[in-house]
Amino acid sequence: MRNFRVQGEQKSRAIIHLDMDCFYAAIEVRDRPSLRGKPVGVGGARDRRGVLTTCNYEARKFGVRSAMPTFMALQRCPNLIVLPTRFDVYRREAAIIRGILYQFTSIIEPLSLDEAYLDVSAHPSAPGPLAHEIRSAIFRQTKLTSSAGIGPNKLIAKIASEINKPNGQFEVKPEQVPEFMKDLPVRKIWGIGEKSERKLEELDVKTCGELQRFSRPELVDVFGKFGLDLYDLCRGIDHRPVEPDRPRKSLSTEETFAVDLTTLEQCEEKLDELFQELMADLAQKESTRETTKIFVKLKFNDFTRTTAERAGLTPALEYFRSLLAEAFARTGKPVRLIGVGVRFAETMPETAQLDLL
Repeated sequence: MRNFRVQGEQKSRAIIHLDMDCFYAAIEVRDRPSLRGKPVGVGGARDRRGVLTTCNYEARKFGVRSAMPTFMALQRCPNLIVLPTRFDVYRREAAIIRGILYQFTSIIEPLSLDEAYLDVSAHPSAPGPLAHEIRSAIFRQTKLTSSAGIGPNKLIAKIASEINKPNGQFEVKPEQVPEFMKDLPVRKIWGIGEKSERKLEELDVKTCGELQRFSRPELVDVFGKFGLDLYDLCRGIDHRPVEPDRPRKSLSTEETFAVDLTTLEQCEEKLDELFQELMADLAQKESTRETTKIFVKLKFNDFTRTTAERAGLTPALEYFRSLLAEAFARTGKPVRLIGVGVRFAETMPETAQLDLL
């Protein structure tokens, strides 16, 4: 593990995982006090085959969750109040939060609009009180709550941030890691998916402590190269550094269909769904970036493809529909895949960190 020399003694890494509580929904409730205590979701409308970008904890009690189709969310919670996204407001709040975080450290790795890792190893304050100070500063300026996990690495900090949600924090100190990991469910480890979990069940392993019984060679034999990571991760060892994202050049989403689409109307119906997904991804991952182009990609049943794009257009559904019609008219062949996306303006290296979080 990387260490830092501080006044003649060794100081372990100190990582904070910060997570805003139901970010979009919390903003809507803050701006509309009459919604307080009611189930609220933010996202696409039911008649547009939309999906929820997020929802508050009152809605989650009914089994509603982010990325759920709106019609399904309303089936589970008929009283759910579904509000349209307000990207300009979310961008403004994110900019405020971004500014607060950079007052404490310049080493920030965003995971989405409302979630980030902070490396505060070089900060003179103890990480636990520092996390509380950061969360308090965010609340004072935005009236929005956040949760935090504090640990010696990203793995521990991420897991810890889930323990006292919402509006809380939990710290695991370096010497507490072995005890913390012992009874932790293995599914909490990053990289454990359904396939890996089934293999672990076959080994009668449910906790990290039980997984620690296996040697490196034994884990490699079962999980391949991932077994090397598992040996460390189940012990709370994670050497991944906190590093700012390199700005991506584009963002897109696409779908391959089990049955080819033969009419423009069928394609438009699928386009509407893909547009909602794209806008949710754009708001979550790249809300502060300026788009320069939008595009629609089609792959036909003979595996040929074409792309229609335009510069200078905002990502609006009507513009994507126009590009779809243009691309479809080029051949009229049955369509097996539709993709929609945006391209971003280039970000200069010296200002790249201003686009984070």
